[in-house]
Amino acid sequence: MEKHLTINGKKVEFTDERNLLEIIRKEHIELPTFCYHSELSIHGACRLCMVEVAGRGIMSACSTPPEPNADIKTNTERLIEMRKITVELLLASHDRECTMCAKSESCKLQSLARRLGIEEVRFKNIARKEPKDVSTYALVRDNGKCILCGDCVRFCDEIQSIGALGFVGRGSRSKICPAFEMDLESSECVYCGQCSRVCPTGAILPKAEFREIWKALSNEKKKVIIAVAPAVRAALGEVFGVTEENGTEIAGKIVTALRSMGFAKVFDISFTADMTIVEEANEFLERLKKDDHMPMFTSCCPAWVRFVEQYYPDFIKHLSTCRSPQGMYGSIARRIMPEVLGISKEELVVVSVMPCTAKKYEARRAELAKDGVVDIDYVITTQELALMIEEAGLHFTDLEASAFDTPLGFKTGGGVIFGNSGGVTESVLRNIMNSNGDESEEFNFVRGENGVREAKLKVGGKELKLAIVYGLKNARRVLRDIRADKKRYDFVEVMACPGGCVGGAGQPVYLDLAVRKRRSKVLYENDKIMELHKPQDNPYVQKMYKDYLEKPGSKKAREYLHTSYKYRKRFKETLEIFKSPSDKAVNVEVCVGNNCLRKGSKKILKRIVEGDKFKGAVNAQALICLERCSKGPVVKINGETFERCAPDGVENAVKEELKK
Repeated sequence: MEKHLTINGKKVEFTDERNLLEIIRKEHIELPTFCYHSELSIHGACRLCMVEVAGRGIMSACSTPPEPNADIKTNTERLIEMRKITVELLLASHDRECTMCAKSESCKLQSLARRLGIEEVRFKNIARKEPKDVSTYALVRDNGKCILCGDCVRFCDEIQSIGALGFVGRGSRSKICPAFEMDLESSECVYCGQCSRVCPTGAILPKAEFREIWKALSNEKKKVIIAVAPAVRAALGEVFGVTEENGTEIAGKIVTALRSMGFAKVFDISFTADMTIVEEANEFLERLKKDDHMPMFTSCCPAWVRFVEQYYPDFIKHLSTCRSPQGMYGSIARRIMPEVLGISKEELVVVSVMPCTAKKYEARRAELAKDGVVDIDYVITTQELALMIEEAGLHFTDLEASAFDTPLGFKTGGGVIFGNSGGVTESVLRNIMNSNGDESEEFNFVRGENGVREAKLKVGGKELKLAIVYGLKNARRVLRDIRADKKRYDFVEVMACPGGCVGGAGQPVYLDLAVRKRRSKVLYENDKIMELHKPQDNPYVQKMYKDYLEKPGSKKAREYLHTSYKYRKRFKETLEIFKSPSDKAVNVEVCVGNNCLRKGSKKILKRIVEGDKFKGAVNAQALICLERCSKGPVVKINGETFERCAPDGVENAVKEELKK
C-alpha cells in the first residue's frame, strides 16, 4: 500500500525512510543540519532541521518518523528566523577568526551563515579562548571553534568503539574533550582522524606539516623526495572540480605539480604496496604451513595496529610483521636513494602523501627509525597536497600528465587497489593463487560495502576462510568472536576508516557516501587498465630483491621490510584527585579505564572524595588503567590491589587502613 504525505503543498510518496529529513532531501530540499550523518545514530541536537507539521507544531525533521497524510512545511518565515537565531547563537560563542581557519572554505557554520543571509550577530560574543591541543602528531583540537554538535563523540563511539572524546561540564561550560580534560595524546585515541572528517567546523583538524616541507624544498643543501599513496589520486581532483574514471591522468598531474614545486624524485606508494603483498603473502603461507598464530591480521593500517596494541595485546603476535607500504617506502628510500642521487644520508628528506592522519603517527613510531633517525621525515595528507598546489600558484586542471620516477614508481594493479577495503586481501589472493599454479585473477567476491565481509576459497586442497573488516567497532566484534571461538579465519584484513583508505580523514571532506563509492571505483578501474595485476610480476620489485633483499622473507628483507609491535598502555597519566597534607594518609588509587567506569568505579571515587569522612586522611588518584579490565572495578589501597570492588567494600577497607 502506497503511503503519502505533503511537503510544501506537494504530495510525496514514501516507503521505508527513517525520518522526515530523508524524505525531504529526496525531494531535493536541503534542510540544514550539523548533527545528522547517515553513518551515525540520530541525535537531534542542533535543531536546525525544524519543520512545521500541521496539527503538531514545530518538530525536528531528523528525529520525527514519517506518518501518512502529514502536512509539512519546511521554509515558513518562523522557521527561517529560528534557524537564523540558532546559527547566530552558535556564532556568538564561536572563535570567528574565520580567515585564518584551515577549514574556512569547507566550514558548515560559515556556509550556513552565508546561506541564511546572516550579516550581523545580534548577541554578545562569549567565545572563550582556550589553548589548542597539539599533543599528537596526527590531529589538532581547538575548542574555540567547537559548536558542541557531538558528531566527533558519536563517530568515535559508534563507529570506532574508542570513546576518546566526550562531553564535559554543563550549560555554558560544556565542552568536548578526552576524559578528565586530558590532551588527546594521553587519551585512547588511535589517530584515525574520522572525528576531524565529520566535524563541521575547524574544531578538529589533521595536523599540518607542509610548511616544514616548503622549508626543506628551499634548502639548497637538501634533496627532497616524495611518494604518493594510491587513494590520493582517487580524491585530489575533487578539490579542483575534476573527477576521472580511473585516476591515471590525476596521478600524472600530481607528478607534474610535485616536480614543479622542486621535489627531486616523485614515487608511487603503490610500488611498495606491491612489495608489501609479496612479503605478506610469503609470511601468510609460512604461518599457514606451521599453523603459527593464526589467523594472520593485516598490519598496513596504523590506527588498527594501535587499536590491537592498546586493547587486544593477546592478538599482537597475530599481526603481520610486514611494514605498511609507507613503512617500506621509507626504509627502502633511506637505503638506496642517497646512492641514486649521489648525496649523503643527511642531505636526504623523505616525504609521503597519505589519505590518512594515522600515517603521521606511524612515521614517528620508534620501530620505524634507525639509530634515532626516522625513515619518513614528513607525512602530508591529500588536503595538504591540495593546499601546496594552490600556494604554488599551479592551475592543476591545466597541467600535463607526467610519469612517476623509477624504480619506486612502477606498480601493478594489485598495489593500486590497496586503497580500498578488500584490496589487500584481493592482492594477497592474486599472489597465493599464482603460487599454487592457478592463474585466475578474479577475486571480486572480497569487494563490497559492508563493514564485515566473509569469503571462502580452496588453495592447494585447503579451504581458506577470510574476513574483510572496516571500522574498529566491527573489528572489535570480530576479535571477540575469534577469542570466544565463535568464528575461525585464516586471514583477516582490517582498515580503521569506512571504505578503507579512500575514506581516510586526510582526504577532501565528504558527506555523501556516493563520493566514497566513486573513489573506490576509480582504483578498481585503474587496476583494469594496468599492464600487470599481480604484485609478484612487478619487474622492479624483482630487481629490488635481486640487488638488495635476496628473496621474500630473507634476513635482509626482514631487516628492511618488517617491524615489531608491543603492548601500549591506553593512557599515560595518573590523575591526582585529592592530596592530603598528612604523611600518614591512605593512598587510594581507583582505575577509571572504560571497563571499570562502566562497572562503577566513578561511584567508588565519589564515595572516597565527597563529604568529610576522609577529608585530610586520603590521597585519592584516578589511574588509567590497571589493566585488569575483566575484573573491574579495580582499586589499589596502599599498594594492595582489590578486584571487583563495590563502594561499601572500598570505604570499609580504607577505614581499616586508617585504624592501622
